[in-house]
Amino acid sequence: MRGGTSYIRMFISWLRLTFKTTAFRSYRILLSGLLRVIRHYRFLVNGQERSYWEQGLSLSSQPVTVTNRVGLTAFVTLAVPLAEAPLQSQPVMNIQMPTPELNQGPNGAASGQSFGINLTPIVPEPQVSRYERNVHIQDKDEAFEIKKGPLDCSEELAVVAGWEPLTHPEGALFFYHPYQRVFTDADIRDPGTAVKIGKAVEKAYEEARNANIFLHSSVELALELIEQDGEEMCGYYFVDHGRRVIFWFEDYKSDLLMCNIRGVERKSHITLLYLPRFTYHDFDRRHIELFPNKRPLPEDVVTKLKEIVMHAHAENITSETCLAPFAPDEVASMLSLVDLLTNSTKDSAHKEREHSVWIIARLTRLFCNAKFVNFCGQPGARLNVDQSLYGESNTRSKRIFLRLMNVMLFGSPDAQSKALHRIWVDDTIVQPRWKNFIDRLTTEWNGYTIFSTVMLAVDISFLAVPSVQTQTSATLLAYMSTLCAMGSLLVSLILAGQVNDSRRGSAEAVASFMVGMSHSMLGLESLALMLSLPFALLIWGMTFFAAALSTLIFRTSGVVIISITSPVWAAIFILVTWPVLAANDIHISHLRSWIIEHVSLTDSSAVTTNSFVESV
Repeated sequence: MRGGTSYIRMFISWLRLTFKTTAFRSYRILLSGLLRVIRHYRFLVNGQERSYWEQGLSLSSQPVTVTNRVGLTAFVTLAVPLAEAPLQSQPVMNIQMPTPELNQGPNGAASGQSFGINLTPIVPEPQVSRYERNVHIQDKDEAFEIKKGPLDCSEELAVVAGWEPLTHPEGALFFYHPYQRVFTDADIRDPGTAVKIGKAVEKAYEEARNANIFLHSSVELALELIEQDGEEMCGYYFVDHGRRVIFWFEDYKSDLLMCNIRGVERKSHITLLYLPRFTYHDFDRRHIELFPNKRPLPEDVVTKLKEIVMHAHAENITSETCLAPFAPDEVASMLSLVDLLTNSTKDSAHKEREHSVWIIARLTRLFCNAKFVNFCGQPGARLNVDQSLYGESNTRSKRIFLRLMNVMLFGSPDAQSKALHRIWVDDTIVQPRWKNFIDRLTTEWNGYTIFSTVMLAVDISFLAVPSVQTQTSATLLAYMSTLCAMGSLLVSLILAGQVNDSRRGSAEAVASFMVGMSHSMLGLESLALMLSLPFALLIWGMTFFAAALSTLIFRTSGVVIISITSPVWAAIFILVTWPVLAANDIHISHLRSWIIEHVSLTDSSAVTTNSFVESV
């Protein structure tokens, strides 16, 4: 009986414990669900209050028309997450409300004259001249002394007046103010520089307030100390990640802003690189590329870039006139890299990942820049890489001089000109084709050097023959052949050395070289003539040698030898001349048609004359 009672008590204790555990868990689940509902409600309310979408996005400083759209959900961006301002600290600056001043006047208010620094609009690159600073390190042959105890770098890395030092994945040092949301490459640790940047921050927000520009709390400001016309100024631009634009508090016009592209007339062209919800304008990507730290990497951004790279890869495979700015092997490598990023973002989408963010920003910027150059989304968009957006120009001039040079150089200038105009379209270099073009030229020049060397040896051996020395004309022709072969060898070596030096991999160096050649007296045709010299001089060397050999045969041989070699020489001459005529679009069929046409015209005119005579 006692054993049964003990079992009942144990069962009741177990049942009571189970009930308490279940009730506690249910309470936690219920409370957690309630908190989620509250947070979701606050998020929707804040989202509607902060929504400021507009129909026409533009890189301008005009006041923004706030438009609320019911049911529009928020989307992910690469903006730095908002920092929670600690106690006794400055809150996040919002232009719509009175802002705490970094440098106040006597009465606690700042005026436009009290800032003491001039602001000028800039674009992220190249006007943020991070790569041209050339800060020199002291050349001291002296070991650095480390003090006893654990190494402490806190003094060097200490926050200066609210600024946080950050290191770019490439190694550059820059500073970020988390509560002002300001980025700068200026060394804030210098007191004078800190004062200048502080005044610039204050003035930038003050001017934006005066221009009635609404700034969302996620807007970022970038500053760059520059020297313009001997006067120290501070370049600035704002970045709105929600709209995916950079903007200023004043109107701004610059060729750098348009990437030196002619014919940009529509706002939709400037904003054509915004793909809804995920990608960013080229300049916004450059800002992220310059300042990738403190940013999480949303999975949707990586997915959109992967789609862009996959499209470029498919276009490279299926089209010979692909608009992708990279070669097929390069796009394949990018696709593998994006796959790795896709797998890594699934587990850590909300962590700070400056290296991955920099990779995404760099690749997206390059693809977006190609879309901007090709007028993507515009009525006259370039749909294949050979298409000219500005109309067909008379690039391959038909002047008598160029025609004569084309014949004298055996049609090589025309072939080189066609190849050059496939890689230089609308003053823009087609990088993948340029690399293939240079590789092909290098291979050809290597072959020409071998042939020229062989030709030189043949000419020297030919001149050493005693019977040749008695023939003045043969000797002269052999000398001409030697000089042409030597010229072909020298030109091939010079051109190959110049290409291998600076014009193989750098797109900027290639574009500068092509612009210089296109502005020369003959335009791009001068480069075509230059590239034709190794081949043409080698052919002329062989031609002069053949003439010297023929002179020797016909002047020193008997009738039997001449009667046998003459038809062979005539057949060889016809076969060699055939491809030269074909290259210049001269065919026997065309000659036959021309003869028949002129004969028919002659017959018709004769019949007309006879009829007229008979009638008279």
